[in-house]
Amino acid sequence: MKKYVPVLMKTQMFAGVGNDEVSAMLSCLDARLYNYKKGEYVLRQGEHLSDIVVLVEGTLHIQNDDYWGNRSILGQIAVGEMFGEAYVAPESGALLNDVVAIEDSTVIFFDVRRILTTCSSACRFHAMVVQNMFFAISGKNRKLVQKLGHMSKRSTREKLISYLSEEAKKHNSATFNIPFNRQQLADFLSVDRSAMSNELCKMRDDGLIEFDKNSFKLL
Repeated sequence: MKKYVPVLMKTQMFAGVGNDEVSAMLSCLDARLYNYKKGEYVLRQGEHLSDIVVLVEGTLHIQNDDYWGNRSILGQIAVGEMFGEAYVAPESGALLNDVVAIEDSTVIFFDVRRILTTCSSACRFHAMVVQNMFFAISGKNRKLVQKLGHMSKRSTREKLISYLSEEAKKHNSATFNIPFNRQQLADFLSVDRSAMSNELCKMRDDGLIEFDKNSFKLL
């Protein structure tokens, strides 16, 4: 667990908290570490959750498969990001989506009741963690609004333009790498992979973009 303290210090949840304080708070917050192999489920649809979860190594996808096996990727979780906060309230109900390891990954579960309740030892930085968690949830809501903006577009080209434009803004550059392969990007935008690949080629022929695998340049 201690090997991941430097990672936790860089997360938004523990922003401003020192090394010694983070180490001391792990027990206070009932931190539990779990390892997952590529392809394993971290959380499954239908489960109930009472923990805030932070990824400290690897990559995860939030995804949903319908009855016929069609997959939608709702988001990607990178190292340092937390997830599960939408389901920890008493009336939140069961998980609506799966969380899957895209590569070998390590996560830490924190008891949300320990986070929201001041412990008997009155950790100096406990209130800061609660504040940081609030800001992190706010940031995730912004990402959700951005995704809904992409999804609201009518055509595959409009969805691609919306997504690639947002990535260029995020990287502050017309040249950037996206975190998805072709199938994952199609699942994220909820479009057919073949149709999307065809549209990317048309956009390249129209002089809008250049690309090589997951590297893009907007023209």
